[in-house]
Formats: sequence, C-alpha cells, structure tokens
Amino acid sequence: MSWYEAAAYAAFVGKQLPTVFHWSMVADQIMSGAVVPASNFSGNGLQPVGRSGAWNRFGAADMAGNAKEWVSNSTGDGKRYILGGSWNEPPYMFTDGDARIPMARETTFGFRCMKLVGPTHIASDVAGEIAFPFRDYAAARPVSDEIFAQYLNFYRYDRLPLATRVERVDDSAADWRVEKVSFAAAYGGERVAAYVFLPKRAAAPYQTVVYFPGTSGIYDRSSESIDTRNFDFLLKSGRSVVYPVYKGTHERGGCLTTDYPNMSVNWRDHMVMIAKDLGRTIDYLSSRPDIAADRIGYLGQSWGAAMGAWLPAIEPRLKASVLRVGGLYQQRSLPEADAFNFTPRVKIPTLMLSGRYDFVFPTRSSQEHMFALLGTPSSDKKRIVYDTGHAIPRNEMIKETLDWFDRYLGPTQ
Repeated sequence: MSWYEAAAYAAFVGKQLPTVFHWSMVADQIMSGAVVPASNFSGNGLQPVGRSGAWNRFGAADMAGNAKEWVSNSTGDGKRYILGGSWNEPPYMFTDGDARIPMARETTFGFRCMKLVGPTHIASDVAGEIAFPFRDYAAARPVSDEIFAQYLNFYRYDRLPLATRVERVDDSAADWRVEKVSFAAAYGGERVAAYVFLPKRAAAPYQTVVYFPGTSGIYDRSSESIDTRNFDFLLKSGRSVVYPVYKGTHERGGCLTTDYPNMSVNWRDHMVMIAKDLGRTIDYLSSRPDIAADRIGYLGQSWGAAMGAWLPAIEPRLKASVLRVGGLYQQRSLPEADAFNFTPRVKIPTLMLSGRYDFVFPTRSSQEHMFALLGTPSSDKKRIVYDTGHAIPRNEMIKETLDWFDRYLGPTQ
C-alpha cells in the first residue's frame, strides 16, 4: 500500500491519515515498555488485527509492530513518514521514525484513518513538513591528531580493583549458560552489571563479542528482558557474548532519553561514562581464564552501530566489529564526544550491514560518510547494502557476521 493509496482511501471514506502528532498521541510511545513485549515484532509475518493483544490505553491495536503505518506529514525531501515498525523490524522502531517515498509499496506497509471531532482544520505546523536534521559531512574536517589526543583524556580512568560479584547464574537454555555479574565502575562509586553468555558446545578459552543495543536499551527499564535473538547465533557458533548494562540504559537509565546527540555537557558526560563502562567490561573479561582476551569483538545494533564509529577509537583491545544498520548522526555534539572526530581513528576490521532505504541513518548523508571516514585499511572494511529500511534480513545478517568474525577473530571449534 503506497502513501497515495492510503490517503485516497481515507478521503474516500470521509476521514484522513493522522499526522505524526496525532498518531504519536494515540500510540502513547512512552508506554513502549508495556506495549512492545505484547506486540507482533516476531519476525514471523503479519497477524490479524488484535491477535497479538497489544492494545494501548486508547483502545487502538497493533500500533507497535505488525504493519508500519503511513501518516500525512512529509519530511521536506519528497518522503512521507511511516511509523510504528513492522513484524520484521527491531522493536525499537516503535519509537524511532521512518520515512519512505510515497509511491513505495511493501507488504509491511499499512495505515489507519482518523476523523476529527470538532474543528476540522489542522494547523500548518502540525500537518506540514517535519524536516529531518542534515549535517554536511562532505564539507567538514575532523580535528587534528594533536587535538584528538587531548579529547582522549576525557576517557581515561584509573584501573582500580574490579570487586567482582556473581549476582546469579541461569543454566536453563539449551545452547548457553548466562551469568549476571557486576563490577566497580570507573566513576562515582557505581557498579556495572553485565550478562555473560557462555556457549555450552565449545571449549574455553572463548572468543567473546561485546554487544551494544539499539535504543531499546534506553526505553526498556529492565535488563532482564534482553532479546537474545540479536546474538544467539554467535553463542551457537561457539563464541561467548557479553551484554553490559551501560550508563543510561535499562535500570541504569532515566536521565538519557534519546540516542540522538546534542550539544549538552550531560550528553558528553554520558558518552564518556559509556566508553568507560566498555573499558571496565574488557578489564573484567581479561580477568577470566575462560575468555580469550586477545580475541574480543564488537557487535552494535543501530545506536550500538553508531557507537561503533567511535568506541573502537578509544578502546584498543577490540579486534573486529560488525555494525548493523548504523551510520553517523545528523545531530551535533560537543567535539570531544562527536563520532565524526573519532571515526577516522577506528582502525580495526569493520563490517557495516546497511539498509538502502534506512531513514534513521540515510544512505548518502550518513552511511556512506561513516564508511569512507573509517580509518580501517580498505582491505579490512566492508559495507553490504540491502534493499531494506532500518533492518537486515536475518539469514544474511547471520552469515555475514559469522564469516567476518571467523576471518578476523579466527574460526571456533
């Protein structure tokens, strides 16, 4: 269903497509922690309306997942917004925007109508264009090596004792064992929790991949609901996976409300703490005899993939990375936390898996600049583009990810 067809049908029945603001008000995205788990983000196909049981408090069904929904607003560059996420996309797409050309048709594209009660006029600033930020990376230049060396001082920390605690162990899964541990953070007397997933069908010492989530890590207030589908194939391949609860995510969240950068000191400080959490996580992994500390990789999804444009420039112990549906943000931050200044200093082998129609990280203004800026030798970086939005076909994602880690971390037994 294209946008034009959806808008024409709505007019035919005496209604209209909702604006972004009307749709978001009804979707009540602040309740995503309750709505998304019940929604059809299954990866298995469309369901009849209401079958999932994902009703919001206004009585609307399936606004999260199932089919994406066209709304009336344009982006100012010829696209129209389509919201809510579909059954084959990551759950955080319920709260992230998307936009496509209005003639586009996919089996996951749908719509719902609205009818105004009372005044029938919608103000132009509500119904009009909602432009997405644009940053001209082609005309910009990263800071010099001398200035960058000063930026790195923000991310240094004292290697104090880890004071590790094992919080709980769960051996119920068929293919892995998970240990929830905690250790001392590098700041403020806090502790970092981390989930260590260990494969049952492989021998130690294990190659390990550190995972960084999408924006679900910000909106989901509990780390107990980690979606292992994002990395279970790594465990089945014989690698271990570590999921740190970074500052600002899950139960350590609350004051970080978005993954979009801004010019505040608060944003800068959160990025510094996140980088230190990664460093302390690798400190912890290096203390374990069952972990191969010289074969640690990085896997980032969306926000985590964007973070992969600068975290490896700070943390030299990472040996290879896979970045799924990532890119450079269009929003600016203070230069000492701006990925644009860090990406050229990323030297490790890097695989980018991208969607050609990704609205969060557009192809030309975001993905291509990130790939070109990576300081990795051209023989050790690769970008694969799929005819998708902000999602990658699972079978392809698994194959390419395993092949990459086999190549740069070594095959598993």
